[in-house]
Parts: sequence; structure tokens; C-alpha cells
Amino acid sequence: MRFIGIIPARYASTRFPGKPLAMLGGKTVIERVYTQVSAVLDHAYVATDDARIYDEVERFGGRAIMTSPHHKSGTDRIAEAAQKCGASYDVVVNVQGDEPFVHQEQIRALCACFDHPDTQIATLGKPFESMEAALNPNSPKIVTDNEGFALYFSRSVIPFVRGVEQDEWLEHYPFVKHLGLYAYRKEVLEAVTRLPQSSLEMAESLEQLRWLQNGYRIRVALTDLETIGIDTPEDLARAEERVKKIEG
Repeated sequence: MRFIGIIPARYASTRFPGKPLAMLGGKTVIERVYTQVSAVLDHAYVATDDARIYDEVERFGGRAIMTSPHHKSGTDRIAEAAQKCGASYDVVVNVQGDEPFVHQEQIRALCACFDHPDTQIATLGKPFESMEAALNPNSPKIVTDNEGFALYFSRSVIPFVRGVEQDEWLEHYPFVKHLGLYAYRKEVLEAVTRLPQSSLEMAESLEQLRWLQNGYRIRVALTDLETIGIDTPEDLARAEERVKKIEG
């Protein structure tokens, strides 16, 4: 099976404009993401609507594709880039351009999901380590069936553990946090970009519910490794400290 990686990266950001070009340990954030993805996959591309990001990718020797500035979601952007890249592929792996600490093992775990013939889309989940973290609505939760396919994603804590005090729920059920890395079979990616927003998606503001509500099967690989995205300048400062510890 042939895999390609596409990394959507926008310059415009309400909380942190230009974050893909922010310096982190002597390299731009987008270079660090690209390095991790290209170390696992034969072909990796940055999909961007900004010439500054395109030029930076070219500078460090990566591949970049200019996409429309009018996309409403990262999924639409990667679909356009996949059509333009010219590579032969069966599966597109989507890693966000603000995830410089994405682990190569996580990318491999996504790819391994497609060993199951029923996998149409793959994503990652990580067990929560505390109920305080699980209660955060900014950390979507996943419940899966017995084969590891997603039944539902929610900002609420699911499932409800009846008859137990909430601070003890984690002792009774392995709540799983959703990590926003995805992979799609080629034909599925093309199909889901044509779907209108669904009622569940609009209620929870979670795009993956559009796919579930339309009958697509999303396989969830579990990982013990955390991803650390950069959404604000404060996140970048914390990431800088992490790089110092890792790289010395």
C-alpha cells in the first residue's frame, strides 16, 4: 500500500499569526513537522495558501503545494493538495503543520490501521491520565467498538459511569482522548470533502462526526505518546523548553 503525507499549514491564525514560520530550536515549526513526516513516508508535502510558507519549505528542501485560500477546513486543503501532488498513492496521512513533536511511531500506527480491509479513515487515541483532563471540553473523547472502530466522538465525557462518583470514573472505564491526526483512503478523502455539514458536527464542532453520521468507518489506533500542538506564543515558549531538554 502506498502512503503520502500532507501537512496543511496556514499563515493566518487568530491566536498566533505565522506560527508555521515561528522559530523553534533554530528551525521553523513547519520544518520540524516536515522532518518527522518525511522520515516515515516516501512522499511528504506541505499544503499552504501563503507564499511565505511555500518559500520556507522550498528553502529547507521540502515539497510544497499552493492551495486555494478559500477552503473551509484542513480536509478540503489536503484533498486539493493530494490531487495536485502527482504522486501515486492509496492513503493520505494528514499531520497538522503546528505539531512539531509528532512521533514517527504515531504515523506508523496510523498507516497500520489500513491492514484492516474495512478501514476507510484512521485516527489516534490516547488514554487519559486524569479525570480533570477528561473533563476538558477542548479534549474530545472517543468511544470505540470491539474491533477498534469509532462509535462516537464528543466534547462531553463519554460514557457516563452510573453509580460511581465522577472523580473515580477513570478507575472504572479507560476514557480515551482523541488526537487529531488522520489518514484516509484516496477515494474516501475525495468523497468526504463533498459532504455537507451534519447536525452532529455542528452541535459538537467536530468535523469527524460528519463522516460517522454518513456511515464512514474510522479505525482508532491507541498510543501512549502525547502530541503537543502550538496554538499560541505561550505554547511556543513551552515547546522551546521541550526542545532544549530533548536536543540539549
